[in-house]
Amino acid sequence: MSLVLANGFVFADGGFKRGDVLISGDKVISAGIQTTGFGDADVIDCSNMYIVPGFADVHVHLREPGFSYKETIATGTAAAAHGGYTSICLMPNLNPVPDTMENIKAQLDIIAKDAVVKCYPYASITMGRAGKGEITDFGELRKYACAFTDDGTGVNDSETLEKIGQAARAKNVIIAAHCEDETLVNGGYIHAGEYAQRCGHKGIVSESEWMPLNRDIEYAEKYGFHYHVCHVSTKESVQLIREAKKRGVRITAETAPHYLVLTDEDLQDDGRFKMNPPIRSAADRDALIEGIIDGTIDFIATDHAPHSAEEKSKGLKGSLMGIVGLETAFPVLYTKLVKEGIITLEKLIDLMAIKPRKIFNLPDSSINGIAEGQAADIAVLDLNSNYTIDPNTFKSKGRSTPFAGMNVYGECVLTLVDGKIVYRK
Repeated sequence: MSLVLANGFVFADGGFKRGDVLISGDKVISAGIQTTGFGDADVIDCSNMYIVPGFADVHVHLREPGFSYKETIATGTAAAAHGGYTSICLMPNLNPVPDTMENIKAQLDIIAKDAVVKCYPYASITMGRAGKGEITDFGELRKYACAFTDDGTGVNDSETLEKIGQAARAKNVIIAAHCEDETLVNGGYIHAGEYAQRCGHKGIVSESEWMPLNRDIEYAEKYGFHYHVCHVSTKESVQLIREAKKRGVRITAETAPHYLVLTDEDLQDDGRFKMNPPIRSAADRDALIEGIIDGTIDFIATDHAPHSAEEKSKGLKGSLMGIVGLETAFPVLYTKLVKEGIITLEKLIDLMAIKPRKIFNLPDSSINGIAEGQAADIAVLDLNSNYTIDPNTFKSKGRSTPFAGMNVYGECVLTLVDGKIVYRK
């Protein structure tokens, strides 16, 4: 049976044009061509809707195996579908850590059973995600891993960094770095800015991110491997990445919606405002926006990191680091960046759907939009939908978001993965 998404604005060849998307089985048969007869196909009227490639997020924590009380593959991928995501890359903060073939296969077994969107696991860089010591077998694990990261743990040992550089170059893998020097964090838990000083909180200095980044760039330049910077939050980091790209370093970078929209002056003493790295100053936010505009920052990821309600109930000081993001990313960014004229809708689709796939070499990459022969991984967006973000409507087990109560525009009303409806409003 064929399916037609009819009379919408279709993102194809890098822009929007009114038309239809014809799907047969798991593939797109035609896109952006308006037709009148659909035979016996199922037809979904998408008038005034925007039909786009499903979003891709390369920075997602789904907590299973090991921490399923926070999130599971089932609940996390349902949240992804609700937010318009059809491909997600899963961080290795798990038990067991995906540092061996046996452990990553255990994760893949759960994915095969429970996931409703496409999931690509990371493997850890070091054994046990220790951030130092023995590195994992990049050659073996690359068969199943989209990339390698110790996210949540900064790798700061020079001997380990040398081994990583040599192995990453030899095996041609992506190293996704959590840039953090814990000796500089020194017990801080929010940005070391005016809010922290005024309210008596212990701050995290920007140097804890950009100084290890500056050092890592030297290793990436020395060994020539693909170095990807996770959750960039500081203006200094943006400038270091910009300069490295100009020198030809193989470096890519992501930031997250909360760093592009909020500043430390928006903080409240509530666990839903606590994440790592922290929300920083207005100057940092402005530098990040400039970075996505000029291409220094390659794309946007959510760093979806759910915790239990109890773990997030202890204010800024006592709550665990991490917020959820899959179900709020598009409406927040559309409202705050597109509707306010900072970037175009086409640019936002590029940042959320096209570039992440291209840079991480994900299967079914969409080069310039929805096209004939591609996997039918699609999100349908209602840009006129105006509502207030309510965490009680989330599919995720996590409810902690700094965007709770925000009035937004833009809602995913339909998500398809391989032509199958996985979310429908």
